[in-house]
Amino acid sequence: MHSEQQLADWREKAFRFESEIEKAIVGQPRAIRLMTIAVFSRGHVLLEGNVGVGKTTLLRAVSRAVGGEYERIEGTIDLMPADLIYYTYLDENGRPRVDPGPVLKHGERLSTFFFNEINRARPQVHSLLLRIMAERSVTAFNRESRFPYLQVFADRNRVEKEETFELPAAARDRFLLEIAMDYPSDDDILDQLTFDPRFHDVDTLLGAVGEAVLPFRELDAIAAAIQTSIEASPTLRAYTRNLWRASHEPERFGISVADADMSELIQAGASPRGMSYLIRAARVHAWLKGRNRVIPEDVQGVFYPAMAHRVFLKPAYEYRRDELVPGLVDKILHSIAAP
Repeated sequence: MHSEQQLADWREKAFRFESEIEKAIVGQPRAIRLMTIAVFSRGHVLLEGNVGVGKTTLLRAVSRAVGGEYERIEGTIDLMPADLIYYTYLDENGRPRVDPGPVLKHGERLSTFFFNEINRARPQVHSLLLRIMAERSVTAFNRESRFPYLQVFADRNRVEKEETFELPAAARDRFLLEIAMDYPSDDDILDQLTFDPRFHDVDTLLGAVGEAVLPFRELDAIAAAIQTSIEASPTLRAYTRNLWRASHEPERFGISVADADMSELIQAGASPRGMSYLIRAARVHAWLKGRNRVIPEDVQGVFYPAMAHRVFLKPAYEYRRDELVPGLVDKILHSIAAP
């Protein structure tokens, strides 16, 4: 059992974690805060954004500050599930050899698995990743390997569509948050990124980020303590239920979006798992604000990154997803009266 003082001490560690990330990433305070929420919720993260906004740099900085062993794999169209588990080669004597691949070779010490350009990998690879994310285990060489501290970070860019595969709904539902990264709009930030030599060498930039700021083996325990320590009132629970119902039947709450038949728009709303993820993230949001209970502001602060990728449109509207879903989620949030 963690005391209030221990929770406060961990909050200071969380803030130090953010300050270390900010040594490498500028102009993305919301993305950094959401990454912190994901780390202390013990949830997997999908980053999405245009090319060159710093997705990979952010994930590398987070991996460095979390500590533990780290592995990275590039999504490619010819990547196969076995490539995550083992690789084969001829040794110096010309004999075939099989060695553990990127997922297996670190064993239980693996804390961060970074899947770069995940939408370039085939659905078969997504299926294996789904098990690793859901069960933190994989079976290979006639035995099960477990990764108790594993957190998966993946990214995809929203520009390239050629030779890419959309993540299946089941896989997207496994991600606690889907965090969007946009170009910074502040002139000072743009000036820094363009003219400051510090941002021209990513490896040197990441070298400034403190290593293992968080003791990764203790994160599961503190995450559980946060969830049991932060309360949710009955009115907050009713508010959350209405948000969930609106994600399934927005027309029932008087919600509409332009040029869409609301009775034919939604294929599926958020799953119960998605709602539990929403509240997990909201509790961490409240904890970071120094509160011992969840208020509507906490739910609203994580609503979009926790919910938008869990609203699925019918095929007739799916091609307009990028146009419709942001407006729909925003209207859900603003149409349901907060207690």
